[in-house]
Amino acid sequence: MNGERTVAALLADYLRQASVGHVFGYPGESLVDFIEVARLAGPVVVSAVREASAAFMAEGAAMRTGGIGACLSTLGPGSTALLNGVASAQLDRVPMLAVSGQVDSSREQYWTHQLIDHDRLFAPVTKLAARLESASADAVIRRALRTAAAERPGAVHLTVTMDTFGREADSFPGGGKVPPLAPASPAALDVYGPSGADALRRLRSARRPVLLAGGGAVRSDAGAALAELAAACGAPVVVGAMGKGILAEDSPWFAGVLDMAGHRVIWDLLESADLIVTAGFDPVDLITPWRLPVPVLHIDAVPNTDQVYPAAVEIVGHVGAALSWLTAELGATAGPRWTEAEVAAHRQALRAAYQAGYASGKLNPSEVVATVCSAALAGTVVTADVGSHKIMTGQAWTARAPREALITNGLSAMGFGLPAAIGAAVSSPGVPVVSLTGDGGFAMTAPELAVAARLGLGLVVVVFADGGLNRIELHQASVGYPLAATAVDRVDIPLLAESLGCDGVRVESVSGLEKALSGAFAGRTRPLVIEARIDTAQYSAQF
Repeated sequence: MNGERTVAALLADYLRQASVGHVFGYPGESLVDFIEVARLAGPVVVSAVREASAAFMAEGAAMRTGGIGACLSTLGPGSTALLNGVASAQLDRVPMLAVSGQVDSSREQYWTHQLIDHDRLFAPVTKLAARLESASADAVIRRALRTAAAERPGAVHLTVTMDTFGREADSFPGGGKVPPLAPASPAALDVYGPSGADALRRLRSARRPVLLAGGGAVRSDAGAALAELAAACGAPVVVGAMGKGILAEDSPWFAGVLDMAGHRVIWDLLESADLIVTAGFDPVDLITPWRLPVPVLHIDAVPNTDQVYPAAVEIVGHVGAALSWLTAELGATAGPRWTEAEVAAHRQALRAAYQAGYASGKLNPSEVVATVCSAALAGTVVTADVGSHKIMTGQAWTARAPREALITNGLSAMGFGLPAAIGAAVSSPGVPVVSLTGDGGFAMTAPELAVAARLGLGLVVVVFADGGLNRIELHQASVGYPLAATAVDRVDIPLLAESLGCDGVRVESVSGLEKALSGAFAGRTRPLVIEARIDTAQYSAQF
């Protein structure tokens, strides 16, 4: 990095080094210097319809790639609109760098027009809220990237005044090199001291152990180690929504997704265990409060400081390496464990639970998920928005690899699904992407279809259309209240899709859905939006 380098150029260079291919945002005067240097050398700036959607796009890209998502906004209303997506990344444990412009530094202390105190706004929902200034830009950018990626990962926000991006960055104490961002992944660790010995003793003596894996297992690429330990100790594997796909769901040891459809069957399984071994699992994977009396062996990159569940024994370190160490040290075990037949019977009970309430002659939510999953090509990425359809998707969609099912379970903000699908699609060209969304979440972000059309993305967007906010309706009914303020206005979704440069179709049956999906995942350069008119009886039967 020789010669004059502006702050904007420095930031763009660091993002390229961090393998950030796209920055999602909405333009403003305070950003034009960065947009210009990015135009010349990358990363590509993708303009969204709204800043909150841009942040969700960045989150979807980071979920898909395992890298850092990047988004930007202008000052004032741009920064306040960005907040929701930044908070989502923070609570979902997704690394994100968000940048917002600000008025020039000469006016910042007294101006009122579009002036927001970004530090106070973003500090509660980020790991770090800082300022990017010319004299310290190199150190601050490196700190921001390293902080976002460090366990547990999350969002970082930087404020840049209008007169800063074009200034020359004074020095490069870090040599202009991005710091290591990925966690170390040793092949094995020799000892874990007393905690390791205690963990081995408990696992050897357990007769009904269950493995519970979360997003931390995905981040450490622990899938193979998890599968080996499950087979070695005869233990079913339950995963959290953020860990979906870490164990292929056609594995004989797969036992379902926690707190998704049919959740009571999963909790009954966990309660029947005599030891729960958590692998990169943390509270972001929970919707239901933890009330199990079962002893827990906690394995994660961070200690069990949350204390959402008690754990008498903790192994703190690289999750994949810790699981491999346990498998290697476990050796022969005495006494019976779970059999594959028992786990298969559990899965059958789980399937029956999430299909309960089936309405004959109607289009059921489980049928929509299963039909789309069956039609999708191998390696298809699915994103789920928030609502009852997410709970069904989390269980009924069959994921065979990590980062193929992108679900928000932290902030769980409606409006995530479609933007996240756009972010996933642009970050993995050629990979089929489908977005499953409710009509409420779709209404919040439908204009972003124009972005997908502009970019030539062959997304498949399936809208679960029931005309209401089902999760809220179910709660109203459970406490004896009449339904109120939960209706979603019916619109002609296919016509809306076509007006935004997409193809659109409405279906009311499985056969109609199958016809609409025929050939939908191959060779598309234009989004397809399917309005699926569903019956909600299945939701009422189990949630």
